[in-house]
Amino acid sequence: MGKIILVTGGARSGKSAFAEKLAASLGKNIAYIATAEIYDGEMAYRVALHQKRRPAGWKTFEAPREAHVALATAKKNYDVALFDCLTMYLSNMLCAMPDSFSPEECHNAVTSKIAALVQAAEETAGTTIFVTNEVGGGIVPENKLARIYRDEAGLMNQQVVAAAHQVYLVTCGIPVDIKKLGEHLA
Repeated sequence: MGKIILVTGGARSGKSAFAEKLAASLGKNIAYIATAEIYDGEMAYRVALHQKRRPAGWKTFEAPREAHVALATAKKNYDVALFDCLTMYLSNMLCAMPDSFSPEECHNAVTSKIAALVQAAEETAGTTIFVTNEVGGGIVPENKLARIYRDEAGLMNQQVVAAAHQVYLVTCGIPVDIKKLGEHLA
């Protein structure tokens, strides 16, 4: 059974850099599951920053959709898989859904895709590190898609945390093992 680690935090909190260091400390044979799609120059810049930080020996698997397949494939040959990131993957899912989908249909589709992703991580040996964003700390968004995204991101993170062995919150570049802290407080 595979080990799951979740790394969460706000935008530019240092979560990806921490997850990369964590992955490097856990193995030599590392797969990077990339979920971003490049639609403009700003996104190209963001992707380039991530690529620049990664060691040349890491194998990248592009997986903006059907990421569970890429993860299962990667973990056949790599002892650590770094999945960056769940909230980008969620965005890809929601943007591909028809406008006519109800919030319930969106939720069911997202829950199913994330369950397949968790299953791929659990059923393969080695460690999977999922990176995600904490997005629910602000105001209620004004439009339907943004509200669905915010709600589904929180629910998705809870779904992955339920299977995770470790959960880190990164803020200002400092990681805190919140699952361990939470267990002490429970």
